[in-house]
Amino acid sequence: MTPTRINIALQGGGAHGAYTWGVLDHLLQHPEIEIAGISGTSAGALNGAALKSGLSRGSRELARENLAWLWERMGAITDDRFSAWLGAVSPHAISHMIERSLPFAMSDAINRMVSPYIFGSFYANPLKPVLEEFQFENICCADGPAFFICATNVRTGKVRVFGRDDISVKAILASACLPTLFQAVEIDDPKTGRAEAYWDGGYTGNPALFPLYDRSLPDDVVIVNINPLHREDVPNTAREIQNRVNEISFNASLLRDLRAISFVQRLLSEGQLEPGSMKNVLVHMISDDDLMQQLSVATKVVPVPQVLHQLYEAGAQSCKDFLDDHGDKLGRESSADLVAMFS
Repeated sequence: MTPTRINIALQGGGAHGAYTWGVLDHLLQHPEIEIAGISGTSAGALNGAALKSGLSRGSRELARENLAWLWERMGAITDDRFSAWLGAVSPHAISHMIERSLPFAMSDAINRMVSPYIFGSFYANPLKPVLEEFQFENICCADGPAFFICATNVRTGKVRVFGRDDISVKAILASACLPTLFQAVEIDDPKTGRAEAYWDGGYTGNPALFPLYDRSLPDDVVIVNINPLHREDVPNTAREIQNRVNEISFNASLLRDLRAISFVQRLLSEGQLEPGSMKNVLVHMISDDDLMQQLSVATKVVPVPQVLHQLYEAGAQSCKDFLDDHGDKLGRESSADLVAMFS
């Protein structure tokens, strides 16, 4: 049986990217589905690199091992003997506890008032040692799925997409560079002939979908969304307001891309565009807004083993539910109702 080819688009969201780990780990156990293209931003770029490194060698199991290794380095506990203990405390309680702790409050206040540039030669990005252990000869090779990550050019505010030959430790650091925490990452740009400074790609593409529109790639794009699109309660505390501002800003680029896809789909369905003149992207989304609404920016920047475990489990369950409910639509039609989303 020929596998169904799909693209996956992986959002950024700090430690909440453990949810994406769970999604990918479950998806990799389904040989009837082939991942042909990957676009990732920030934590999605890290997950995508681990995934690509294994799949480029033709091994789903190696991809799963790479993802588990990555999140163990982030603080996850993968020993099954601790599963009951890790799931004993609700993620909301943990998030609430961190937000109200004195160390977090002090760190949050300092990050708002102090530039990461004050550290001078003592500055070090904590993600760099992890990324330096990645096998970039596998990540950048022609085998396996196409892989794209994006970052935001500080000077122009435009998105830059890094593909195959451009992906490096610096490119992934740039994609995950929150400007209040990390110094901008400088990377040579052949178009400008100089080193350009980059911040987190979430500001301009979270994740960037347009690289997946290439005609050599399948029509289906499965988006793993880890930033809630909807919150029923209006935030009223300073931290709640800041958290929601963060979510809205990091979802804005995705919503822009989805609106464009919806517009093209309508033109194609109404016969205003010739069939084949533009790609009819089939959109699917995997998310767990109920869980993500219990969390906040605190659990994005503080990787707590209990929360990482719960996010992983939730991601695996969400992927299972998606395949049970919508797996038959892959390769045929969208499962995400974009008309309802923008009505």
